[in-house]
Amino acid sequence: MRNADFVPPSPRTDTRRRPVSVVAALACACLTAAGCAGDGGQSPAAGPGAATRTGSPSPSSPPSSTAPSAPATSPSAEPLPRGPLTGRTVVIDPGHNPGNREHTREINSQVDIGTGRKECDTTGTATDSGYAEARFTLDVSRRLRTLLEEQGAEVVLTQDGDRPFGPCVDERARIGNKERADAVVSVHADGSATGNRGFHVILPAAVDGGGADTAKIVTPSRELGVRIAGNFVRATGSAASNYIGGGTGLDTRDDLGGLNLSTVPKVFVECGNMRDPEDAALLTSAGWRQKAALGIAGGISSYLKK
Repeated sequence: MRNADFVPPSPRTDTRRRPVSVVAALACACLTAAGCAGDGGQSPAAGPGAATRTGSPSPSSPPSSTAPSAPATSPSAEPLPRGPLTGRTVVIDPGHNPGNREHTREINSQVDIGTGRKECDTTGTATDSGYAEARFTLDVSRRLRTLLEEQGAEVVLTQDGDRPFGPCVDERARIGNKERADAVVSVHADGSATGNRGFHVILPAAVDGGGADTAKIVTPSRELGVRIAGNFVRATGSAASNYIGGGTGLDTRDDLGGLNLSTVPKVFVECGNMRDPEDAALLTSAGWRQKAALGIAGGISSYLKK
């Protein structure tokens, strides 16, 4: 089946927006679910296999952890519509980059993640049919951007298909910090074994070492993650992971630079397992990807309006 990616022009000049209804209530206080993948790869349990802005530096920027981010740009001077999220800034982080596969040397370079060093990024996973995680994350992120902008939020993407690779995981964190974002969400899909199904939300652990100190963001990030998980269940009908998180839909990790280095509330959302045929059928459906974006947007909106 042909994948219908949602790819509006970037930068966009058409600022027309349609009203959207977004789920805002938690589905439940305790969810069934689990796990999540890393800054750029599989989870530890994985098997083989108003204006829109971007916070990305120019495509020619090196992947060095010391490379500064270029100023965010506004493709349109038209103000965002006023809504319940007016005055709020959300950073959306599409996991990986479709061009990473052509830049293995750059993305394999080591960067500081606060508690050690790790690869700049990875290529991400893919379905058995070849639908790449990087395509999935960018598609869902663009849908999510539209939904949040319709509620008045200012949205910044860490990359929008506008650079050849990256950004590195440390730079992704810096973009959210620089924007002083009210919430940051990194969109991913897992690459675990067949039979492992469902979504999970990754939360930052309490980390204090090197350049990392998550003490101030652990509690608000957990609240953001719980609200996203509840809304994701309602919007998509998907169950929480059956292989990570012990049936909670939540997983806490201390090995992800994107979380360790964040100074603002941030979570990762693993929307499903691309290596499982049943989950892959959902992830490759444009209709389901819209539901995923609605679920994430509903959680963010609920968190920001609390």
